Amino acid sequence: MRLRHIEIFQAILQAGTISGAARLLNVSQPNVSRVLNHAEQQLGFALFERGARGMVATREGRRLIPEVQELYIHLQAIGSLTEQMRRNRVQTVRLGAAHAFSQMVVAPTMVEFHKQEARVNVELVTEHFSTLCQNILQDQLDFALVFGQQVPAALLAEPLFQAYMVAVLPKDSPQNGPVSLEWLCSNNLLMMQQQDPLGQVLHRALRAKGLTPMSSVYIKTYSVIADMVLAGGGAGIVDLFTAHRYADMLKIVPIEQPLPFEVTLISRRDNPQSHAALQLKQLMKNKCWEIARQNEGLFHAA
Repeated sequence: MRLRHIEIFQAILQAGTISGAARLLNVSQPNVSRVLNHAEQQLGFALFERGARGMVATREGRRLIPEVQELYIHLQAIGSLTEQMRRNRVQTVRLGAAHAFSQMVVAPTMVEFHKQEARVNVELVTEHFSTLCQNILQDQLDFALVFGQQVPAALLAEPLFQAYMVAVLPKDSPQNGPVSLEWLCSNNLLMMQQQDPLGQVLHRALRAKGLTPMSSVYIKTYSVIADMVLAGGGAGIVDLFTAHRYADMLKIVPIEQPLPFEVTLISRRDNPQSHAALQLKQLMKNKCWEIARQNEGLFHAA
């Protein structure tokens, strides 16, 4: 017997009639009759006979009653358990972020989110742009906070705002105002890698001016550039989030030639976001704009 057959059998036993079983199961009487007939045809014997007081189990049917009722008790227990799990389930939001956002944006946002949604887990992955895109396409992440550049057609990019890169110099540097790309190149500019989202902008600007930095060091993680400046390795160009983290340790100055970058949230176009994910995204937007307001003049709306 199939599970649907057992469900109909139990309902008829409980109600005593076809119409009563239909009401219990919230289906039509013909539906109950059809399933019962199908069960009896497959079994090769009748389960019920029509009596003066309704449906009466046959001898074969009565032999099945103890086993069916025991199974039905287990089914009810499974139903109760799954309903309890549904009410008490812990949701999970899978978040990705570029390394530069992890400490100044993601960490405080996760703390605030956990205070509001203690029963929602957040899984965090910090990676480079290409890996984050791949993880979202493979449904391993719900969304990611990244520096904007072209994304695959299957992904949706939501711009938050644009900003300008800044120069990070040793704390004792005599430079107090904007510095030029020429000055940076002559003062051991530590370079971003060319394939990086921000590195593409910087390398394009240097080529346009015919400039070649003295340094042969090309770094992928922006915080490492700041760490090398802190260690006396030269001057660097980073995003404002990285610079904000090092504000008490390094001197941060504008660059004469604007080097813009964009901050975006990326997700799959065909994957609706859960309420928890949307809430976390909004908190991240708020945190980004909070940092933007603290660096007013270096940010502008997208």
